[in-house]
Amino acid sequence: MKSIIISALVVFFLGKIAYAQPVYTSRGNNLFTQQMEKYSFQQEMNLGQGEKKSVPTAILYSLLLPGMGELYADNYGRGKYFTIAEGVLWVTLISFDQYGRWLQNDARGYAVQHAGISLNGKSDKYFVDIGEYMSVQDYNQQMLRDRTPHKVLDEHSTYAWNWDNKSNQLYFRNLRISSDQTFNNTKFVTAAIIINHVVSAIDAARLVVLHNRQIASSGSIDIHASVMGGITNPHGIMISFTKNF
Repeated sequence: MKSIIISALVVFFLGKIAYAQPVYTSRGNNLFTQQMEKYSFQQEMNLGQGEKKSVPTAILYSLLLPGMGELYADNYGRGKYFTIAEGVLWVTLISFDQYGRWLQNDARGYAVQHAGISLNGKSDKYFVDIGEYMSVQDYNQQMLRDRTPHKVLDEHSTYAWNWDNKSNQLYFRNLRISSDQTFNNTKFVTAAIIINHVVSAIDAARLVVLHNRQIASSGSIDIHASVMGGITNPHGIMISFTKNF
């Protein structure tokens, strides 16, 4: 750490007209020494080379949008990578979601055409079942063999289905599985987005702490006063200003 020391001399000339020659006693010397010890001091002063920043504010900014906490800490050179990652992750998330919906709609439309199903009010499990069984009769027979009669479906309701051939059933099944896998990928991307926010918030907080430490060390002045000539023969006061950077 470098230092610049500037000394200011405040010389008080003791003329015969202003003052008579002082006579010091032991008690007087002690009192004068005590007063000068009180006068000698060191004080830190901020020189306005930057304001201290708030760690909670930096964290909040990065949690809202990664990289903004770093920008607040005057270090967007690091924060820009979090912002870029955020944009890439959101584009990836939207792409996966749209592609998954496209596959899902295509698969269900294919089932309407080749299995004669109705889409209204059907759960995801229903579409899993029609991909596993050629018809509702095959499904009901398996439920009875499994001793789960409560899962049997009404063969004359809108839950009935009957595939026109096995290859079409397998094609639907593959589409449905691809759709589910794509939707599962969105979960991983969502987790990555959350991690990006948290890591950016931690990084921003660290940068603010370092920023505040630099201000505290670089923007300070030590002021020290001392008597020239000694206590018994004072002829001035020396004031030293020391700046660290």
